Amino acid sequence: MIKKKTNFFVIPLTICALIYLALSSNQEAVDMGDYSTEGLELDFTVSEDMAFLANETKEPTTPFSEEVYFPNIGKTYIGFKEAIAFKESRGNYFTVNTLGYLGKYQFGAETLKLIGIYNPNQFLYNPELQEKAFLANAERNKWILRKDIKRFVGTTINGISVTESGILAAAHLAGPGSVKKFLRSSGVDNFKDAYGTSVKYYMKRFSGYDTSHIVPNKTAKAIL
Repeated sequence: MIKKKTNFFVIPLTICALIYLALSSNQEAVDMGDYSTEGLELDFTVSEDMAFLANETKEPTTPFSEEVYFPNIGKTYIGFKEAIAFKESRGNYFTVNTLGYLGKYQFGAETLKLIGIYNPNQFLYNPELQEKAFLANAERNKWILRKDIKRFVGTTINGISVTESGILAAAHLAGPGSVKKFLRSSGVDNFKDAYGTSVKYYMKRFSGYDTSHIVPNKTAKAIL
């Protein structure tokens, strides 16, 4: 009985030992000299092109300013609305300013009601609705100001060359009523918002964009 138990342990150990010896005999010694870099000319200098690309991926070191980051999309409708958005909120859909104005284009709750939006919280977290709201508000303002656009575009008021996009931008800032007063008073009645931004400033800043495809619509609504 004891002999059988001894054989039970000895045989597997013998097999393992033979396998180990067989594997060991097939292994070749590793010559670390094969991996030496001695005598090699290694150039770690980054080319000018690569240095440029590396710098392009770094965070900007200049202060955040309109001069550096102002969107450049041309004078299209997209350029128009994105330029206004940048001025209003730096293009942030989810921001609320200190006066409670909401979103990328900084809408007030009362203006939203005029274009069919009664839930400011839903509006704030819905970028698609915000884009529709901007267009609907522009269509409504263009209808209200249609006669003033026809009368004053191409004239110069208080040193400002009047354009349709300038009028619509100023209406976005201050409402169409304030724009009517500015135009009809030859620039004397120059409304300013709580932050000191005036109708005149918006009319100049956003002049010359192509807003021709905005259709005047008295009852324009933002509908998803």
